[in-house]
Amino acid sequence: MYCYKYFTLITSYSHFMPVYNQSRSRVIQIIFVIVFIIIIGQLINLQVFSSKFRIDADRNAMYRKVIYPDRGIIYDRKKRAVLENIKMFDLIVTPADTKGIDTLDLCNLLGIDTATYKKRIRDINIKNTSVKPSVFEPLLTPEMYARLNENIYKFPGFVLQERSVRSYPFNAAASLLGYIAEVDTSFLRKHKEEGYEQGDYAGYTGLERSYEKVLMGQRGVKILIRDKLSRLQGSYGNGIYDTAAVAGKSLYSSIDVELQQLGEKLMTNKVGSIVAINPKTGGILCMISAPTYNPNYLTGNQRRKHFGEMFTDPRKPLYNRTITSRYSPGSTFKTLVGIIGLAEGVIDERFTVSCSGAYYGCGTGKPKCLDPGTFQLTGAIAHSCNTYFATVFRRTLDQPQFGSADSGLAVFNQYASSFGLGSKLGVDLPSENRGNLPTPKYYRKIFGPRWQTCNIMSNAIGQGEVQTTIVQLANVMSTIANKGYYYTPHLIDSIEGGDEYGLLEKFTEKHYTKGVADTVFDAVQDGMQGVMDYGTGAGFKVPGVVVCGKTGTVENYAKVNGKQEKQANHSFFGAFAPRDNPKIAIAVICENAGFGATYSGPIASLMIEKYLKDSVAGKERQDKIESMAKTSLIPKLMRIEIARMDSIKRAKEKPVIEPVEEDSTDKEEAVPLQQEAAPSSVPSKDSGNRKTVNTSAAILPDEKKTIKQAKPNN
Repeated sequence: MYCYKYFTLITSYSHFMPVYNQSRSRVIQIIFVIVFIIIIGQLINLQVFSSKFRIDADRNAMYRKVIYPDRGIIYDRKKRAVLENIKMFDLIVTPADTKGIDTLDLCNLLGIDTATYKKRIRDINIKNTSVKPSVFEPLLTPEMYARLNENIYKFPGFVLQERSVRSYPFNAAASLLGYIAEVDTSFLRKHKEEGYEQGDYAGYTGLERSYEKVLMGQRGVKILIRDKLSRLQGSYGNGIYDTAAVAGKSLYSSIDVELQQLGEKLMTNKVGSIVAINPKTGGILCMISAPTYNPNYLTGNQRRKHFGEMFTDPRKPLYNRTITSRYSPGSTFKTLVGIIGLAEGVIDERFTVSCSGAYYGCGTGKPKCLDPGTFQLTGAIAHSCNTYFATVFRRTLDQPQFGSADSGLAVFNQYASSFGLGSKLGVDLPSENRGNLPTPKYYRKIFGPRWQTCNIMSNAIGQGEVQTTIVQLANVMSTIANKGYYYTPHLIDSIEGGDEYGLLEKFTEKHYTKGVADTVFDAVQDGMQGVMDYGTGAGFKVPGVVVCGKTGTVENYAKVNGKQEKQANHSFFGAFAPRDNPKIAIAVICENAGFGATYSGPIASLMIEKYLKDSVAGKERQDKIESMAKTSLIPKLMRIEIARMDSIKRAKEKPVIEPVEEDSTDKEEAVPLQQEAAPSSVPSKDSGNRKTVNTSAAILPDEKKTIKQAKPNN
């Protein structure tokens, strides 16, 4: 308005100016017109086209609050929630809005120093810019939340945001459930098309990872108004611009959480794994990787600390041995050798072999036998005769129609792979290993083009280059139980609201073995029943249940100081029950634990009884559970490494001396109390064995204690 009046005044005045000034006044007029146009144009640009000031104004007046949805719940086969949600709070910061706050006061509330504060703000600016909300302090404790909630108005730019966090009511199944964590820049790069933002949480392992798109739900947004002091006052526009969060879908699993708990208890102080499958469906009933940990340790604001401790633990509690570790299957593999020999017609059930203590067919006297005698198939399985199965293996590969062991092994592998060996089964967990079936090509490289069956006789008894995972071995037991087919082992049976993404379709397909008749399976099942009736498994029968099983003892070596050294044998056992109408197939390994009948077999026996009868009856069997849980079988090399790490840790720590107020009549001296050793097992529900010296990965040591020791009287 003022510009216009001034422009009019100048124009009127020009009429009274002398002629020689007319040209000069016209120039001035033009200049004023140009300036006027520029000013008007800039005003239009700022108010209509430019968003800079609008964004600043909006940020000052409004706050965009992300509403995180509840992740889906996971239930066991009896509809018990094994994974739930609880509410916690994050402290969120928008760095651009924090100017002028009392950082020292905030640091005192959070228990951090100003250097830490500055570093966090700097990292947030780099990762997520200064104008976007980011997590400053995640998953506050109730005490911390209470302190901040009373004082948050003092710190513009900081808000408390509710978040749904995982909770594990049974403290079990950590390795199969997995954990969630805040997404980092690497995760955002890999999943940039999936809508994740800084501050989001996502599944990183286990079922949380495999079913992330089902469990995660959809974020909501709430627009809130700020007052002149940046305090949040309420919804903007009565909430018409808000979007509601959509909770994730729940998963219904085949897991029996009580069976899982029993398995974890039995594997306390041990390294190994257990997998049990329902042969009728392929549903996994339990999946124990030992040592395990309390899954609640990877929630809350201490998660990072606990993760670091477990990550460096020599027993590797974060490592899922059920699907990742590969082992020679040992004598459990003899069941498959017998099936293939029968299917190929090189033997029948009456085929007899006499063993004088070793197999001499290759002139080496290897493999040796622990139980010499004369056996047909049933007795050979029941007594685990190495000579018998070495003979069957050689007869199978050296059939005249094959022309060479090379071709014979290829046919043998076709049978073995149809049982799910040598490739990934497709279990609904990440990081599954494929195991190993050595190929003719592999042996040609080692022994030359004319290699012989005698070069690989150790494979006949499940040693050599044959390797399986424990889930594969359980699947072989399931296939034998079903007499020739299996469903891909899986943990999730159904999804709330339906299988929108087709994640479960592959678990409904039957996989059949290569041309094996029912009579073949009947013969092998006779031998496996003999194992439990009068053979190597007779000492751990399940009362009232006909079990078909097979023990295994596996040699293993480890590299020590650059040399391969023999270690204690692995203990294996595979089984299914009952023989008629099987309901459970199971595989167990205890690393460095000796004979299969000593530890793995008894553990499987207790697990089978628990599942089929819903309890383990009788004092003797209950005592067996407690005895097994208290037995420590941590491998020697792990114990050595644990002791080494503990000694380094102790050397770095200074003794804590409790200050004592002196008294002239009765002086006392503060003496550090030696810390009680934590149990070597990682699960929080430990049996209470305090005699071991191995520290726990998940049971954190108590704070150092001190006692006052009185001086002796003079």
